Amino acid sequence: MRTHIYMARELTGRDLEILAKLVPECGGTICAGSGHAFQSILPPVSNHFAESAEDFERRLETLDASDLQWLVDRILDGSESLGCVLEEDMEAFIRQVRRVLSDATGEEVLAHYLASGACDR
Repeated sequence: MRTHIYMARELTGRDLEILAKLVPECGGTICAGSGHAFQSILPPVSNHFAESAEDFERRLETLDASDLQWLVDRILDGSESLGCVLEEDMEAFIRQVRRVLSDATGEEVLAHYLASGACDR
């Protein structure tokens, strides 16, 4: 099995726009639990803000196709970590990608998720 190494990154302006759509109640980019700056978008939404898989999915529905494509591109280039995204939230993300972008793109994200070992928890 190939191991994917995720490099810490600083969120860009585009990342912050997407984070604000997903979590309008978020007052900043610092994780209250760790005190460190968020380095990805989906993990903090999944672990710190969404109250359920349904809430996570509702939040995803605020994103348009270009937002989803941005996230997909970051996932596929390895800069958007999926390691802490709850499995049911990842399933919701893939469903939304399939609905808005394409089934093929959803399958590509799923294959990347499975290959990354993120789901081996």
